[in-house]
Amino acid sequence: MSEAARAAATVASALTSANAPSVAYLTDATLNALFDRARGLSGKLRATIDTSARGVVPESLPPGAELRFSEGGDVSQVDSAPQGPGVWSVALAIGNAIRPIADFSVITELPFSAKSRGRIGLYYIGNWPGERARKVGPSKAPSSAYANPSGFIKVTEDNQDTWVSEHFRLRDFLTHDQPNVWPKYLVLQIELVDKLELVLADLAKHGVDVSGVRVLSGFRTPQYNATGGNPQGRAALSRHMFGDASDIFIDSNHDGAMDDLNHDGRISIEDSKVILAAVDRVEAAHPELVGGAGIYPAGPGHGPFIHIDTRGYRARWSGGPGGG
Repeated sequence: MSEAARAAATVASALTSANAPSVAYLTDATLNALFDRARGLSGKLRATIDTSARGVVPESLPPGAELRFSEGGDVSQVDSAPQGPGVWSVALAIGNAIRPIADFSVITELPFSAKSRGRIGLYYIGNWPGERARKVGPSKAPSSAYANPSGFIKVTEDNQDTWVSEHFRLRDFLTHDQPNVWPKYLVLQIELVDKLELVLADLAKHGVDVSGVRVLSGFRTPQYNATGGNPQGRAALSRHMFGDASDIFIDSNHDGAMDDLNHDGRISIEDSKVILAAVDRVEAAHPELVGGAGIYPAGPGHGPFIHIDTRGYRARWSGGPGGG
């Protein structure tokens, strides 16, 4: 029996006793156990991205229990389902007892159809290759690998600091353009965040201080990818446009560049290889998260870094200073 099923059984058993008040069994440990699967393989996720816009259902719920959703974390004003796109706090309700799920959000998307002429409102996004109705992508990639995203996360000045996992916030993955335009729109696959957390956990096991992990580049709109990078060849199909790729480095000494992870007294692409080794170990343990990993040396405006994605098949490369 899973942790979630055991937690549901504990609450259900308590509800059958007239002498046991429901709220006494809505402990943080029980609530967290109900959402065990939603915390990911890493156990470090603090959000789930719900493409159905109907909320999220844990593996098991006690009889008579239901989830409630609220914006801003006010459990006194709750709905039985998210009301449109946004970042929602979650609470479990049983009878008159309502308890919030600590450190966990449900994120609902704006549908892809909301984009018109390459924009949503004032925010310019561009168009995906799949919108041009032509076959793209390498034949070895899954047929859905280059499909249009299901929708967009609406990121506002108020919700940009939402934690999606122990180390990452929504704002870490935003495209680096249009700084004064709000709201912004983000494509993010939660499997990528889970993989990044697993890589950090592996590095920590091997003695690396990962507290200063930084995202150099997360989601890139097609418009930004075409103007801020190389739009030719495979770069035109960058995984960054599909929300399942991120370029990261470890900067726990806060000097703005990669740390000396291999302790050779200098900062170089060899430090990126330390993270690559962790990616290899994570993919060996979790083949469902297999993907690409490319190591890059320092370039204009940045130090060494590593690209990590969850494209669905293994790819490895070493790039020049302008890559990623």
